Amino acid sequence: MLSFVARRIAAALGTLFLSSVLVFLAVQALPGDVATQVLGKDATPAAVAELRGKLGLDRPAWERYFDWIRGALHGDFGTSLVSTKPVGAEVAQYLANSALIALITVLFAVTGSLLLGILAGLHRGRWPDHLISTVSLVGMSVPEFVVATVLVLCFSVALPWFPAVVLYGPDATVSQLLPAVWLPALALAVVMAAYIVRMARTSVIDVMASEYVTTARLKGLSTWRIVTRHALPGALLPTLHVIALNVAWLAGGVAVVENVFNYPGIGKLMLSSVQNRDLPVIQAIALISAVVYVVCNLAADLGAMALNPRLRIRGRTR
Repeated sequence: MLSFVARRIAAALGTLFLSSVLVFLAVQALPGDVATQVLGKDATPAAVAELRGKLGLDRPAWERYFDWIRGALHGDFGTSLVSTKPVGAEVAQYLANSALIALITVLFAVTGSLLLGILAGLHRGRWPDHLISTVSLVGMSVPEFVVATVLVLCFSVALPWFPAVVLYGPDATVSQLLPAVWLPALALAVVMAAYIVRMARTSVIDVMASEYVTTARLKGLSTWRIVTRHALPGALLPTLHVIALNVAWLAGGVAVVENVFNYPGIGKLMLSSVQNRDLPVIQAIALISAVVYVVCNLAADLGAMALNPRLRIRGRTR
């Protein structure tokens, strides 16, 4: 089991290394000159050359990469070209605001989608299954910004229950942001839950048709006990990876939704950094997104091993 975990961690570290290289190369390949973008088109060649030297842009790319990744490992992502603040502190401030949305989204989306998927699987071919499947297909087909716009029209314009936009900056407190968190979280949860519902439904149908569930029924066990003790653990195995992928998707999906609601989160910071060509901030956000993706997949692998004894046995025999 320890070797299984060690291999997964080694693969995760290798993926992070490759991701950091790709992030650095992709950012460096952006068109235009950073120094010219910062100083403006009217800047003199001497001023541009001086700024390029201060930013290290005249050095080889491999030297700049190793300096950047060495600092990132110590929490130092450099200095923002726009705000002149440390990138780590600035990103952490916006990231904390996005974490509030992500936490609420995951809590409601995962819990609700698992319950709905199990309900649809247990009532296969009947009206609960048809209703849940239809709604989930609609959720999979509609982009998150469309869902966000519909929610604003319904619950901010027609029914003024929630604010349509956030009027606070990144230094807002939780109490100030909390009234405006629910609509962005609901928009993300609708899209995220649709995929988990479909996978949970399919998994429940497969598990309920298995031989060991049939044996449990012949023994006279109640449906509730069969579902909780036998069907649910088996249905969670294939669903875990879908949950992990959707949690990782939040890093990108939240960017679109945050801009719809003018929410001061990591997505809004990323888009403004791209517009202003703030390379240190872009690199930091992209690397953090890669870390979130890798950690989610690693957690799904370890969770699957904990739920499936055969994976633990396979890990010991290799």
